[in-house]
Amino acid sequence: MLITHMQVFALYAGLSGLIVLILAVLVSRARRKYGVALGEGGHPALQQAVRAHGNASEYVPIVLVLLLTLASMKASIWLIHLVGAMLVFGRILHGIGLHQSAGLSVGRGLGMALTWAALLVAAAACLFYALKAG
Repeated sequence: MLITHMQVFALYAGLSGLIVLILAVLVSRARRKYGVALGEGGHPALQQAVRAHGNASEYVPIVLVLLLTLASMKASIWLIHLVGAMLVFGRILHGIGLHQSAGLSVGRGLGMALTWAALLVAAAACLFYALKAG
């Protein structure tokens, strides 16, 4: 079975959507636990959950737009897999790292590094395909 560019994109879009949903559920659970309807109410654990969700909400959409662009331009499927995997693993590591500690952590640092690498590679690849002759 031949896997299409859009199927590879759909895989990472779906996984990213699930990550954002899980992070949103963690925010809702923390809100119920602390009885806070808006903001963080001075609870560090709630603030961590809100930031983990917010950070994913800030980075996931732009990387997915770039991935969709690459898929539509029929970029290398391996490139789409690389960027998608960096995004997904980066977001998982960042979410776990921030859930465990409000300070610096290996998961948080590695997660951001992978996310930024995904963003950089995807942006550079889009520019390459946009300017490629023929």
